[in-house]
Amino acid sequence: MGKKTLSIGGATYDLFVRLPSDTVHECEETASFALPLGAKIAVDQLIETCGGGASNTSTGLSRLGCDACFEGIVSSDQWGEKIMETLKKEGVNTECITVVENEVSSFSIILSGTSGERVILYESGTNAHLHDSTFDKEMLSQMDWVYLNHIQADSCEIQDDIVEMLANDDSPKLTWNPGGCQIDAGLSPSNNSELLAHTDLLLLNKEEALKFTKTSSIEEAIAKLIGAGVANVAVTDGARGVAASDGNKIYRCPVVSGVEILDTTGAGDAFGTGMTWGLLTGLSLPDALKTGSINAASVVGAIGAQTALLTDIEITSRLQTIDLTVSCDSL
Repeated sequence: MGKKTLSIGGATYDLFVRLPSDTVHECEETASFALPLGAKIAVDQLIETCGGGASNTSTGLSRLGCDACFEGIVSSDQWGEKIMETLKKEGVNTECITVVENEVSSFSIILSGTSGERVILYESGTNAHLHDSTFDKEMLSQMDWVYLNHIQADSCEIQDDIVEMLANDDSPKLTWNPGGCQIDAGLSPSNNSELLAHTDLLLLNKEEALKFTKTSSIEEAIAKLIGAGVANVAVTDGARGVAASDGNKIYRCPVVSGVEILDTTGAGDAFGTGMTWGLLTGLSLPDALKTGSINAASVVGAIGAQTALLTDIEITSRLQTIDLTVSCDSL
């Protein structure tokens, strides 16, 4: 078996609704879907898939050859059954999943445009029940790498359990993609500052990074996060690519060119999965940026967060053939 990984967070059943191009309304500041009240609109396509941060990353790591485990909450309803069925089909270890009765599993309706535009209608459902009484911290200690995805506000208390386990000798490495409750709180609270000090890879988009650090540029945000003890930090900036640092230099990696974007759902999870796998297998930070970018480029070319996640063979092959030049500057 490959390296043992544990993805902590949410799983969601996703229904993609592909809307016709004439429903997209553009103005100077933003674009939106225009759905007239009372109208009956024929959609182009309906696609049912699974998503959610931890579901995406555990599936992605399993495809990349890891012995991947998912830890989260689902209901015994039809959506929960489909999530469990999909994870098992992908070879993900589901023994850490807590199944609850008489509730609704997390569910999303994703309105998707022809050029990658999207609006997500989201019901958190059972994802809100991940807390210390349902969190198996002993399983965490058996892993090579842990991936903490976005979690609900009521779940933030498990950070203390994670810090406790990461402080032990021979503890696993950690990828952290903070959720809204952690980002809103900032760097100062002890549960955030202590977790940052144990984080081997921190993943944020530009808006999250600036809000989390209360800074005004990616470079300032990276410097502040490295100062907080993070070993490696990566900040994505949409079509402008990603900036990352190991505390010595700032590396910049562009997006893969020539990709037709069909749907951006799950692109961040795909990037984080590819980058985590790169570091886990011993790649340098610049090359791990490339594996993350390559995985994300594959995902945005298909509908659904998990449809086009790459295998280790595919990502290794594309790493050799896709031209991605990573530049670097002093921090």
